[in-house]
Amino acid sequence: MEHITVRTVRPSDAAALLAIYAPYVEKTCISYEYAAPTEEEFTRRIVRTLEKYPYLAACAGGEILGYVYAGPLHPRAAYDWAVETSIYVREDKKGLGLGRLLYQALEQALGEQGILNMNACIAYPPEEDEYLTRSSAVFHEHMGFRLVGRFRQCSYKFGRWYDMIWMEKHIGEHLTDQPPVKPFPAVRDALREKYGIL
Repeated sequence: MEHITVRTVRPSDAAALLAIYAPYVEKTCISYEYAAPTEEEFTRRIVRTLEKYPYLAACAGGEILGYVYAGPLHPRAAYDWAVETSIYVREDKKGLGLGRLLYQALEQALGEQGILNMNACIAYPPEEDEYLTRSSAVFHEHMGFRLVGRFRQCSYKFGRWYDMIWMEKHIGEHLTDQPPVKPFPAVRDALREKYGIL
């Protein structure tokens, strides 16, 4: 495989990212959306996320192979130091270490912002089937996340009931006098200089 770089997603990447995401919606229960968003809606999601949080893509040879982003765990101010994470890798590029590369870059970006808690909401099957395995939970465990909760039979897709789990990873020190979180645009130069995230 060609050299892989990690860069910040641009709104103009919406079509390429949507091409990666849509199969997860249409053929799996990894996403609990029933229908893939339009390109316009996907563009809006990118723009909204980048106002405060990282949205990163792994690229090789000019192609996007996968992407990762963070969003608010909850809109209230006391939750500013915690985020929910999401990651999607192109179907034909799984098993190449892209997920680990993307999550490491995301953690670096969030750390520069002063965010402390990474949280993942993961679709989880009571029994694995053709729509959903437990591979995402296993991946997050390998990335240092721990299980913090499970909601049973809370989601319904393809005529079946599925569970949802929450996993978390602490990436910073929790202080009595915690500095405020920096918005993602404010740390992009530091990410470029320290980690090569473009």
